[in-house]
Amino acid sequence: MSYLYIKALHLIFIVTWFAGLFYIVRIFIYQTEASEKPEPEKSILEKEYQKNGKLLWWAITWPSAILTLIFGSILLFVYRMDYLSQGFMHIKLTLVLLLYIYQFICHRIYTNLQNGIYKYASIQLRIWNEVATILLVGIVFIIVLKSAISLVWGVLGLVLFSILIMSAVRLVKKIREKK
Repeated sequence: MSYLYIKALHLIFIVTWFAGLFYIVRIFIYQTEASEKPEPEKSILEKEYQKNGKLLWWAITWPSAILTLIFGSILLFVYRMDYLSQGFMHIKLTLVLLLYIYQFICHRIYTNLQNGIYKYASIQLRIWNEVATILLVGIVFIIVLKSAISLVWGVLGLVLFSILIMSAVRLVKKIREKK
């Protein structure tokens, strides 16, 4: 019974972690775009986005990432140690590692923006925002399918999905530029 409670908590914190990751990059985009506006609008918006980003980052995203790791580790090492010998779990854990690397890079961007340092254009951040989506899709398909044959199709699908998302971001940019 405790397995199911831990699994439920793991899933809840995955959802809140991804919500934080998806929204923090949107805040990065909005703050970057606000930095190009005239005063006093620029200062007002930057201050608001910094405040909202701080709350989201420290109250939701980081705690959720840590609790996801804790409950996921308990599930893996206490209840499903046999998964460690299976190829799908190696791939899933690699994608999860990439997701934590993504979070650390987002943390660097967050820190820069909190200090008024803008290193990326909003289009770059829009593309960056899709990386978490691609990782989410890959992780979900791998953990659900657990099959080597499906894995080949899954990787192909993930590559095609990535190309589709990046193309959509560029298309939206072109449409916005025309307006």
